[in-house]
Amino acid sequence: MDDRAPTATHSTGQVLFVDNFDSFTFNLVDVFHRLGSAVRVFRNTVTAASILELAQGSAVPTLVVLSPGPGQPRDAGCCLELVALCREHQVPLLGVCLGQQAMIEQAGGTIDRADRIVHGKSSALTHDGQGPFAGLPSPLLVGRYHSLAAREAPDRFVVHATTEGLVMGISDPMARQFGFQFHPESILTPDGDQLLRNVLSLAWAPRRAASMRKADR
Repeated sequence: MDDRAPTATHSTGQVLFVDNFDSFTFNLVDVFHRLGSAVRVFRNTVTAASILELAQGSAVPTLVVLSPGPGQPRDAGCCLELVALCREHQVPLLGVCLGQQAMIEQAGGTIDRADRIVHGKSSALTHDGQGPFAGLPSPLLVGRYHSLAAREAPDRFVVHATTEGLVMGISDPMARQFGFQFHPESILTPDGDQLLRNVLSLAWAPRRAASMRKADR
């Protein structure tokens, strides 16, 4: 487990980061630090209930992040259960690469082998300019590292972005769950920091609004 303070001058909240034994984990963790978030890292062998308990007990806005990783979503430790628990209890969640696949599979979708394997490839995806993609150019250059993907997403998700017939970005706005098939932390994703800023803003807005109303009383 890694408990590091944010590198920015103030914390915008807390990220509970589930590591799926991926080499990109700490690149992504470092971006959240740079954006001012306190980050706690856990391997996917922890229980989903323990992550939920930490999120619900936090005094600051909290985002659960499911990292990239090898293999199938069903083999990603606590991730499938955690997607369900976070949705049930309205805890914001972001899934990246394998993390997005876990979101889709948990909702009843299908993860297939993509027509071509892409590892360290830049792609231009088309998006709707909504949700986490607000204010970003379309097409948007992103870095991809995957052999599995979804061609469709279950109805509860808004599909914001696609490329080559594959789902690249989703959200479940009511549950404040967000997913990227690509890697926002990659040097091949020039607007990755802004994508993650958008996610943090969308994830934490209701909590911040409630805190402001409480302070005004």
